[in-house]
Formats: sequence, structure tokens, C-alpha cells
Amino acid sequence: MKLARALLLVALIWAGGVAASEVGVTDRSILIGMTAPFSGPSGPYGLDMKTVINAYFRQLNDAGGVHGRRLDLRSLDDGYETERTVANTRTLIAQEQVFALLAFYGSSPTTAAMNEVFGVAKVPLVGTISGADSLRQSPRDHPANRYMFNVRASYADETEAIVNQLTSLGFKNIAVFYQNDGFGKSGLEGVLAALRKHNQVPVAVATVERNSVDVSSAVQTIARANPQAVIMVTLYKASAAFVREMRKARQNPQFMTLSPVGADLLVQELADEARGIGISQVMPYPWNDTLPMVREYHKLLGKQAKPSYYGIEAYAMAKVLVEALRKAGKEPTREKLVAALESMQNHDLGGYRVSFSPTDRAGSRFVDLTVIGSGGRVLR
Repeated sequence: MKLARALLLVALIWAGGVAASEVGVTDRSILIGMTAPFSGPSGPYGLDMKTVINAYFRQLNDAGGVHGRRLDLRSLDDGYETERTVANTRTLIAQEQVFALLAFYGSSPTTAAMNEVFGVAKVPLVGTISGADSLRQSPRDHPANRYMFNVRASYADETEAIVNQLTSLGFKNIAVFYQNDGFGKSGLEGVLAALRKHNQVPVAVATVERNSVDVSSAVQTIARANPQAVIMVTLYKASAAFVREMRKARQNPQFMTLSPVGADLLVQELADEARGIGISQVMPYPWNDTLPMVREYHKLLGKQAKPSYYGIEAYAMAKVLVEALRKAGKEPTREKLVAALESMQNHDLGGYRVSFSPTDRAGSRFVDLTVIGSGGRVLR
């Protein structure tokens, strides 16, 4: 009798998925972890991403999930702070026991989390809002990078496109305003490298701290150089403060900035003052549904929500993860997921392609240049 009860208990445990072959996977679900800013100056970015991912997972789950398993998202707020991101990543892996990670945010936070936590734990991360080179090194040289799968172009790709555009228009006096962290420094390095190709150097360089809008010193430094253009490697709050103060100082250069700024949030912050600011983008134009991926994104949002570059990037990240999970098969493991991702070479998400291999984690080199027009509309 005792033996029969023991066998029954084992059978029930197995049926309930407790004895599944991989952490975070049961017979009914797969648990995915996310850490991003949901509060603070960068909170709107993370909230937009989380909303889109949750909506996509609901849509997917309603249609039967992936190989019969539903996807559940466990998300934690890091406020765009490196230490919190690292701590959250540890919590997601060790306590929440997620199967994989999705949609992180920021160069310094993601690089630290990769080197200290998920790269060591061998838990793959699909997508982060960062173009830093530190996240794109070959896994052969940097083993932790084996578990980092980028879905966007690098800051070097973005800054090269911006510099090429400015120099083609005859600009020779170009300044740089950057955020003093991994994001800003990576962007600065990209600008310097691109300018060298045109035998130029910045006429001025100034910085602002992360999550700060204290731009007075930067404005003084750059205004003294009277630049024709300023490339801003900053987020929307600092960018808006800088543009306002430069114009108060009677400086009206061509302002350019990178994709992480968030075009809609910059417009919201600056209103009519945003007109004329150029922005490099690493995702397809989210307001034109000519591409299949954009049409899917619009359908997912419905009529009430507003499309955004952050939203469509979150959708692209989630699609990459889901398609890799399908490739990983009915009994997924983290190593099978890594192998599935590495097999996605020149993979079409619906008009937007990503590519990985055992030695390549770049994901994409797609860059599009846009400008803010009248009424805050983003124009290509």
C-alpha cells in the first residue's frame, strides 16, 4: 500500500510538471524574466515595453502558447540603475527561477548583469535597449556574451549614419553632448570613430550624469564652441533640458540624437521646440503599416494605444524569443534555446531581419534617420 501511494505521488508530481527538465518550465508554462525601469525619468520607456510584451504573450497564450505551454512574464523595476539591475537579475534567476530573460534596458546595467549574473548562470537574454560594443563581443573571446542576443543595431552603426549625414551636408563644426555612463561613452566612441573617417574631431565635448537634467556646465562648454551641429547621446529629459538651455544661450545648431531618446517622449517634453531635431532609429517606422511586422504590432495594440519605437522594439524582441522557443522544440532547455537562436541567420521577422551565429551576437545593423516635424510628427 505504501509503495502504491509513493508511486501515485511520483506520478502526480510528474503530471504537474514539477519534474520538468529545465528550470522555469512546466508542462503548462514557461517563465520569462524582465528587468527594466518602470519608475523614474526612464520609467515610460520600460512601461511601454512591458505593456507590449504582456499583450503579445496574452495573444500568444490565447492561441495555445508555444508547444502547448503558456508564456508568463515576471518583471521587476530597476529604475535604470546598474546595481538594481544586477540585483533584479539575481532575483529572477535564483528566486523566481525564470527559464530565460527578455527586454533589459541600458548599456551599463545590462553589461554588468551579463558579466556578473546571467552570463555566469548561462541563462540567455534576448534583447536590450543598448547598442554598446560590450554586449556585442564574440562569445569565443568573451564567454559571458554567449548568452546575450541583441535585436538592434549598435551605437557605432547609429553614430556613423548620423555623422555621414551631417558631413554630406557640409557640417565641419560638430560637438558631442553625452551621458556619463556606458550608453553615453559608447555613443561618444562611435561619434569619434565616425568623425575620424572624415578627418574631423569634435569642436567640443560635454557630459551630463545619468538620471540628471543638470546641463548648465555642458551648455557653457558647447556654446563657447558655437557648433553647427550637436550630437546628443542622452535620454529625453536631459536632451530636452539641453536643447532649451542652448536656445536660451542663442545657440541654434542642428541637434541630432540616438534611438534610445524615444521620439514621442522627446516631443512630449519639448512640444514645438522639438521641431527639427534629427533622430537615428534602429526599428522600422512604427506608424506605417506597410511591413508585416508593423501590421502585426498595430493589430496587437488595437485602436486605443499609440505606436512607438520602444513598443515595436519590444515586440521585435518578444518575437525573436518566441520563434526561438518554437525552434527549441517540445522539451526546451536553455542550451537548446541558445542553439535555436544561433540558427536564426538572416531571419525575417516580417520586414525586419535579425541574424545570429555561434560567433556573432550583433543581431541587426538596420539604421533609419528621422526628423521631428511640425506638430511633433516623426518624419522619415
